[in-house]
Amino acid sequence: MATPKRKVSHARTAQRKANWLGALSAPETMSCPHCGEITLVHHACPSCGYYRNRQVVKVKSEEAAS
Repeated sequence: MATPKRKVSHARTAQRKANWLGALSAPETMSCPHCGEITLVHHACPSCGYYRNRQVVKVKSEEAAS
């Protein structure tokens, strides 16, 4: 099995990790067209339960929970 000829320095390791971690970004979000809440793209809205102008998840109202 092949083995490295020299030790990889901490600086080189840090540069490699910095390039990879720098490319990461936050998940895409959008406002729900039905209620206006911020939601993840391609997910049902957690506050109203709508996705693509259809209710796909039944959400308990705050008044019923109290």
